Amino acid sequence: MTPIELKLDAVSVHIRDVERARHFYGQILGLRELQRLPAGLVYALPGSATVLSAHIMQPNEVGRPPGTVTGVVFGVADARAALEAIRAAGGTITDEAVDVTNPSGSYVRGTIADPDGNEFLVRQRVSP
Repeated sequence: MTPIELKLDAVSVHIRDVERARHFYGQILGLRELQRLPAGLVYALPGSATVLSAHIMQPNEVGRPPGTVTGVVFGVADARAALEAIRAAGGTITDEAVDVTNPSGSYVRGTIADPDGNEFLVRQRVSP
């Protein structure tokens, strides 16, 4: 079988309210807005060619409904400081920072949620 060449092109989340999402992704997380659409937004993800697309789910559109995305990981230099900055800016922390060690290394991580409840892991690598 010929290997499939994959690259991460975009992370897409469904939202209910464009302006609330715009405040969260732009003001709280500080992402740079690339495009404003009637039913959505596109943001640059720092250090990557990948974009984050947040848009209202259209009738008959496939994918997970608003508030069900989880497993997207944002890498940060200091997870505890990042979580506190997000909290101070009005963001929601759903899991406080914890120290985690597993076969892939040691981390400090916590979870944040956008206004619809889509969750994102904030993770600091401590050791490989």
